[in-house]
Amino acid sequence: MLELAILGLLKERAMHGYELRKQLGQRLGFFWTVSFGSLYPALKKLERRGLVEKFLAAEETSRRKQVYRITEGGEREFMELISEGASSAWEEEKFPLRLAFFAYLKPETRIRLLERRKAYLEDKLAEGSRSLNRARRGRTDVYTLSLMRHGMDTTAHDIAWLEELIAIERGGIEPAQPVRPPPPEAPPDAHAADTDGTPSELQQR
Repeated sequence: MLELAILGLLKERAMHGYELRKQLGQRLGFFWTVSFGSLYPALKKLERRGLVEKFLAAEETSRRKQVYRITEGGEREFMELISEGASSAWEEEKFPLRLAFFAYLKPETRIRLLERRKAYLEDKLAEGSRSLNRARRGRTDVYTLSLMRHGMDTTAHDIAWLEELIAIERGGIEPAQPVRPPPPEAPPDAHAADTDGTPSELQQR
């Protein structure tokens, strides 16, 4: 994960270690927890493998600040790592990171990865609906039910987002209407909970 992020950022331009750390936080930190303590060991590992190299920037030679840049081997490794998502694009952590560097993939590869992620989320949404229905028939409290419903809403939103990205890749086709999670089954006791999973006695307060 970290190696992919480092190579992806260095593919854009050479950077000092501090600047690389800053870019990791600013550009990728929103959706990925970056372990900055692992950055320099990862850089050293990449350097030993010949995937990155250090040099002294001409204008800063007197300060002896080392700059990292990607090598040809690093370029090949980067493409292998990002394309590896063809078999694991649905993984929760890896997909957002790979998406951050989608511009380096061919359109047909991007579409394939987006469609696989979408299929995974559709299955997740269907399973979430079944779990919610089971929970409603049990003694699950209102807060847990609300959390489950929130998870389904988030998944449905992500599916609509992926459909939009797929439509863009296919040439500006208008995306489908946002996906709505399927409504849960009516509870056996109408007085126990209404359609949004909130017990009627709580609603009356």
